[in-house]
Amino acid sequence: MIQYEELHHVSLIVTDLARAKRFYSGVLNLQEISRPAFDFPGAWYQIGNQQLHLIVHPPAQVLRTKGGIDTRDGHFALRVRDYKETVEWLRSRDIEVVLKPDSTAGFAQIYCCDPDGNVIEFNVNYVVKEDA
Repeated sequence: MIQYEELHHVSLIVTDLARAKRFYSGVLNLQEISRPAFDFPGAWYQIGNQQLHLIVHPPAQVLRTKGGIDTRDGHFALRVRDYKETVEWLRSRDIEVVLKPDSTAGFAQIYCCDPDGNVIEFNVNYVVKEDA
């Protein structure tokens, strides 16, 4: 069984990061926070206990029509208690997953899609050194 702790973040795809930052920082007055050194542009904002992640990723919708899981696509993230237990739960239900146990984000991540192709991330507050 999956044991949830909280909604961790929501990610949105943007096409022009400077324009998006002017809106989220300047118009909405959200507080931008530091972001890991990913190999793609984006910005993170803190909103209470949750975060908003902006990701610059123009081909976001391509894999939805071809199948597969694009971890840069817009998604929401759920913080879970146990990485391996969550992987086992999803796999036992024949759900395709992408595993990032030692992610650049600084915490282990699991990705899957709902039946309509919407990406869902599950993460834990630690790094897993071996694949589940």
